Amino acid sequence: MSASSRPPPAETSNDESSRTPERSEPTKDERWMSRAIELARGGSPSPNPHVGAVVVRNDKAVGEGFHERAGLDHAEVVALKAAGGEAKGATLYVTLEPCNHHGRTAPCTDAILQAGIKQVVIACEDPNPHVDGGGIERLRGAGVDVVLGVCKQEGEAVIAPWTKFVTRGIPYVTIKLALSLDGRIATRSGASKWVTGPDARARVHALRATQDAVGVGVGTVLSDDPNLTVRDTVGVSPTRVIFDTHLRTPLHARVVQTATEVPTLLLASTDAPFENEEALTSHGVEVLRTTTTAEGRLDVMAAITALAQRGVVALMVEGGAELAGSFLATRLADELHAFIAPILLGPRGRPGAVDWAGPEVPSKAPRIVSPQWELCGDDAHVFGRLVYPED
Repeated sequence: MSASSRPPPAETSNDESSRTPERSEPTKDERWMSRAIELARGGSPSPNPHVGAVVVRNDKAVGEGFHERAGLDHAEVVALKAAGGEAKGATLYVTLEPCNHHGRTAPCTDAILQAGIKQVVIACEDPNPHVDGGGIERLRGAGVDVVLGVCKQEGEAVIAPWTKFVTRGIPYVTIKLALSLDGRIATRSGASKWVTGPDARARVHALRATQDAVGVGVGTVLSDDPNLTVRDTVGVSPTRVIFDTHLRTPLHARVVQTATEVPTLLLASTDAPFENEEALTSHGVEVLRTTTTAEGRLDVMAAITALAQRGVVALMVEGGAELAGSFLATRLADELHAFIAPILLGPRGRPGAVDWAGPEVPSKAPRIVSPQWELCGDDAHVFGRLVYPED
């Protein structure tokens, strides 16, 4: 925008009521909890939640840690071991209510009491309805000062996928889209490599590395023959899930040829050809049959319920347009990452980024809450949690 076309500056006022209030400095508890939340984002603990912890004595961290992997020490224990004898009389900051039950590891409440912690500051309570937690009650009953709700919103965001998994029995679903300025994902000839640039693709790989599974429709496999692996960043490739109602995935597809290296699961209807299943499984692919809708498509709720039963907490859906539309239409998508390239593919570009009926009016459209916008090279990356207006 040129200087001459800019709107005039808004009028200023000396009225105190018109001024934007200054943000207050974070409290000591908020500062240390922010560090615990930063730590919580590390590791790959699925199907357990991400948790971070910091032991603080005289406003100095003497031990910290996070839950790296299921079966290993929980974040509290890692931090307490790092603190050693300095934990006695100190404050423990932890992003999630400490467990008070025996699982793969002993209760964290036992370790906290044995270490002599005098105060525990917690971001959010344990939402798991299947576990008799009582961590807070156990600590308070033993005379420990417990403070709850510090940086609660940020703490809940860290465990959002796990919360959905344990409360609803289905994975947390993220949709990833790569599209042009005019909302297309391929040219009129069907070419889609590459709509976005290398920086955006590297970020997609980083997102994949945070997921338990990455899913695409069989149309994406047929048109793009993707690897769906983590390559441009450090991380482990998630399970690859192909939504393939009629088992049309060809044996020469990359996901089939590498199925013995990266777990690959095909979701199919109950009446898909069994001879196709035998050929695919001989290459190391697993086929999981599930129900279909009246239109003959896979029932996405039944499909992701089956994935949850296999321990998939976080699923990222990368394509195609019909699959993304199914998750939006059923309100099962929780988060959206859209990578928008500064190109125009024209009205005959095919297809639109999402194929679904959509809302009747804009006010009914699903939308990102507090969207974040960032640049990835020449492309824009907008992302955040999705909400669906009530009917």
